[in-house]
Amino acid sequence: MNRKAERVIEVSLFASATCAIVIVALILLFLIKEGAPILLKLGVRNFCLGMTWNPIAIAGEPSYGIFPMIVGSIYVAIGSLILAVPPGVACAIFLVEVAPGWAQSLIRRGIELLVGIPSVVLGFFGLVLLVPLIRENIGGCGFSILAGSIILAIMALPHIITISADAIKAVPATYREASIALGATKWQTIKGIILPGARSGIVAGVILGMGNSIGETMAVLMVTGNTPVLPEPLYNVLEPARTMTANIVIEMGYAAPGDHQQALFATGIVLLLMVAVLNLMSHHVLSRIGVER
Repeated sequence: MNRKAERVIEVSLFASATCAIVIVALILLFLIKEGAPILLKLGVRNFCLGMTWNPIAIAGEPSYGIFPMIVGSIYVAIGSLILAVPPGVACAIFLVEVAPGWAQSLIRRGIELLVGIPSVVLGFFGLVLLVPLIRENIGGCGFSILAGSIILAIMALPHIITISADAIKAVPATYREASIALGATKWQTIKGIILPGARSGIVAGVILGMGNSIGETMAVLMVTGNTPVLPEPLYNVLEPARTMTANIVIEMGYAAPGDHQQALFATGIVLLLMVAVLNLMSHHVLSRIGVER
């Protein structure tokens, strides 16, 4: 490949990266333009920590407090990771270290099929089967944080399994051979050599699953009940909740121009900042892992 062709490729890659940055910056500027007036009017503290969301109050002043929805988003996302990470990592270990070739092919095809299922289909599955199952066997009304966490865990599993499996496969074979040569069993090798060696990739898969869980809308919208109040008691995962993404989708269609619409855009700003903080945390964790290794 001559120098001219290399230069064209370099310019194309630079243009693509610049375009992505510009698009994100424009989205952020648009959200700030639309949502900043309500934040300046109410105050960031009152908006983010307010306990009441009632934008179309018949009597009295409308209320724009999104704290219950922030808590709902965090609860559902963390719950999905608690349910998805152990089986996801275990499945990745099984795929790479234990499963025969035919089982690997079968499981990978199943994972690819799971990725292709639209979120609205999974939400419908949760609405028809999961919600009644929770209501009849565990308690509550069925529409709950638990239902949303289970659906999001199913959606996060393919990302966690695929990235974790690739990270485990990337661990040099010499590590395995040296461990076995020193007398370690296969499980001791997996636990003491393979998993620490693949730790950065596994963490990356978990973070990607977390980002997917926070940003998911339709599936959560269909199974969580969409009640903009805190669970009572706070640890009760059988209570309904509303996430920030669901709040935007539900109300944007009928929100009148003014405070209500601006409050929805401000909710988007908070959501974007949460994702940005999550990304910064992920980079910090991965850099620390790299230093430790």
